[in-house]
Amino acid sequence: MSSPLAKPQIIAHFQKSLNYTVFDSKWIPCSAKFVCLGNFARGTGVMQIYEVQHGEAQLIKEVEYPKPIKCGTFGATSLQQRHIATGDFDGNLNIWNLEMPGPPVFTVKAHKEIVNSIDGVGGLGIGDGAPEIVTGSRDGTVKVWDPRQKDSPVANMEPVEGETKRDCWTVAFGNAFNDQDRCVCAGYDNGDIKLFDLRNMSVRWETNIKNGVCCVEFDRKDINMNKLVATSLEGKFHVFDMRTQHPTKGFDSVSEKAHKSTIWQVKHLPQNRDIFMTAGGAGNLHLWKYEYPAHRSKTDSDDMEVGVAGSVTLLQNATLSTQPIASLDWSPDKQGLCVCSSFDQCVRVLIVTKLSQV
Repeated sequence: MSSPLAKPQIIAHFQKSLNYTVFDSKWIPCSAKFVCLGNFARGTGVMQIYEVQHGEAQLIKEVEYPKPIKCGTFGATSLQQRHIATGDFDGNLNIWNLEMPGPPVFTVKAHKEIVNSIDGVGGLGIGDGAPEIVTGSRDGTVKVWDPRQKDSPVANMEPVEGETKRDCWTVAFGNAFNDQDRCVCAGYDNGDIKLFDLRNMSVRWETNIKNGVCCVEFDRKDINMNKLVATSLEGKFHVFDMRTQHPTKGFDSVSEKAHKSTIWQVKHLPQNRDIFMTAGGAGNLHLWKYEYPAHRSKTDSDDMEVGVAGSVTLLQNATLSTQPIASLDWSPDKQGLCVCSSFDQCVRVLIVTKLSQV
């Protein structure tokens, strides 16, 4: 890894200018297509599907909706259906059949205010258990939905009476390694991170990283909790080792100040859980590798197991835009292929090379 070209390179394959603000972009599983979600200047929502052909993006389909769309996930759908679940500015959770533009196949008024973040689990042949969707909203609540059951959520995590409601900015599933176990991690505008155990319906762990939590993601959803990355407003991210929980100290973590501005997104490489990419407010991407310590836990003075965090190494970085990169998604099928969108109304398809050699 000595010469500069031996390192992974972040190559902008192509970019496409759009006539609306893009909030989220996602690869459609088992395809060369991706979907872009956002809003027109006139205040309506839009969903576009593009196909990558001969080094450029061809628009396949465009649908306009009454409300702007903030976020989307394929995590709870089957590989056969490939339905996308979306959260909008009006607090609605909708599931759409991309083959049949029309009314949603599932719709529920999930929240009183905007759905900031959405994640799915139990679909795409990944992990065990029922398909479920989690939504986090400005109304301070985090709700878990089963698309087979309408109207009421499976779980509702909301502030207790008298507690100030905080804006929930990000949610993620994890620990779904069997039919019973499942966790939801939520990050809030005041720096709170809460880990909800859905099996016991309790808060398993909480901490505060002293800055608004923009994005949380487990390195894998379908394994016994291994690592969690949380990104924040002032350019710092934290990697928590989730294998060993101490009764008072919780999970050990390592932090890195990577960007000079907000880290909007973190996404782990589907083919290697120890490699992840962060996307920043100055239009830059940083590619990281996590190195495990020699021993992941040790015994403290009270004979209690306490976790030991590893270290992170910067593999590569690139500046793509002058505006924040608001969404980022690795292709689940092709290693190193990723799509990202930024607030300069552009969507870009990138190729990251040499990932199998790091």
